Amino acid sequence: MVGDLRELIDTVQDPHLRGLLEAVFGERSAIWARFREAPAAKHYHQAYRHGLLEHCLSVAQAVGAIAATFPGIDRDLAVTGALLHDIGKLEVYALGESGIDMTDDGRMCGEIPLGYYRVRRLIESVEGFPAELERALLHIILSHHGSLEHGSPVVPCTREATLVHMIDNLGGRLGSFDRLERQLPAGASWSDYDKGIGAGAYFAGRRAA
Repeated sequence: MVGDLRELIDTVQDPHLRGLLEAVFGERSAIWARFREAPAAKHYHQAYRHGLLEHCLSVAQAVGAIAATFPGIDRDLAVTGALLHDIGKLEVYALGESGIDMTDDGRMCGEIPLGYYRVRRLIESVEGFPAELERALLHIILSHHGSLEHGSPVVPCTREATLVHMIDNLGGRLGSFDRLERQLPAGASWSDYDKGIGAGAYFAGRRAA
């Protein structure tokens, strides 16, 4: 995954976005040391060590591949937003010997505000970062849950934010299938009802004998 991440970052041509990604994912970055170990959730998709890296990388890879399919999408912006969309989770979940717990900051502030403020502070370290580019990137982070009822303070209002939200949602849903299949008893083809997908999951290749 680390090699795939480096290759993807190398495709980002905008110097300001590239500088921001290096500040987060550079080998000497303290953020990177935490990011590569962090889980993506407490219960649902990628709720394990390295889960955040796995999730953000898979979303960004899909976003990068799809961006050329639709006109008008700034691929560099969309890929950067996809890699950073869940960075607030660094302050939301704590991975310890007893498992994954929510932090006080996570409970009191929430993932999206924490991610917004972290990226906004990081942008200040990139000299000459354009204001319009900053606004567009922060909008991706603020809107990636897609709706107010799902915790986003704003809904996606740009092509790039819409693309990241859709792929993030897809990645989370498919990640739930992976989790459910790992938990499935031997010989079972249906899981119990799961809140993450709103139904029981069916695995055709695991029919009961």
